[in-house]
Amino acid sequence: MSWLNRVRNSIPFLPKRETAETLWHKCRACNAMIFTREWEENLFVCPRCEHHDRIGPRPRFQQILDPGYTILPPPQVREDPLKFRDSKRYTDRLKAARTATGEGDALMNARGTIEGRKAVVGVQDFAFMGGSMGLAVGAAFVDGVRAAIADHAPYVIFTAAGGARMQEGILSLMQMPRTTVAISELKEAGLPYLVVLTDPTTGGVTASYAMLGDVQMAEPGALIGFAGARVIESTIREKLPEGFQRAEYLLAHGMIDMVVHRKDLRERLAQVIGYLTPEAKAA
Repeated sequence: MSWLNRVRNSIPFLPKRETAETLWHKCRACNAMIFTREWEENLFVCPRCEHHDRIGPRPRFQQILDPGYTILPPPQVREDPLKFRDSKRYTDRLKAARTATGEGDALMNARGTIEGRKAVVGVQDFAFMGGSMGLAVGAAFVDGVRAAIADHAPYVIFTAAGGARMQEGILSLMQMPRTTVAISELKEAGLPYLVVLTDPTTGGVTASYAMLGDVQMAEPGALIGFAGARVIESTIREKLPEGFQRAEYLLAHGMIDMVVHRKDLRERLAQVIGYLTPEAKAA
């Protein structure tokens, strides 16, 4: 063994999970460098500027639900019904998204309790093709609502989407009335429908189930709207107000009911469920 190999082998390299790339997290809002562990322990919220980062379904379930919750099986739907292809085949895009996220599609449901109160919780994953709404998302939403009806519990949805999934064409747009009908079923059963708008919630999702909640909550700074700000400005030919389409602006103008910090969401949801369905207390 040469002296170079002996020196190299004697250097204590950090394991992969502790390399510089994973040890630090750069805040997208203020560019502060934060220890990844500190960022995760702070519920993926920047401790410097309070920016609420985007998170997926599994971390959200852990934050909101009591231990012992059950993730509902994903619905089985026809994939690539239109045999769509742009620069890539739709099936290839689905495979890439599943590899990147480890999930089957952009909406997952779990049943459990929130501070002892029964609930079914759905979470959209913006990391999966921008949380776009297609057949699988529509079917998962309906499954979540029907699970809530079966459990006689409220349905809570955390929205995060760029809108309808263009690769499914008119079939994706049909999920707007489909989910609206499911919400009507929930209300006919006398059960609450609670919406938590997270960053970003736009397009067809905003035009359907994201704005039909009995109580509309949002995380601080969440982008919420239908069309993009630049599209609106070019259409009306006026400069939009500062903070337009952000959660705080919508709260001030009566479009949502409350803006809740992520650390307070679990307690606030339990409180609202307790007001609306006092019988939902788990045995």
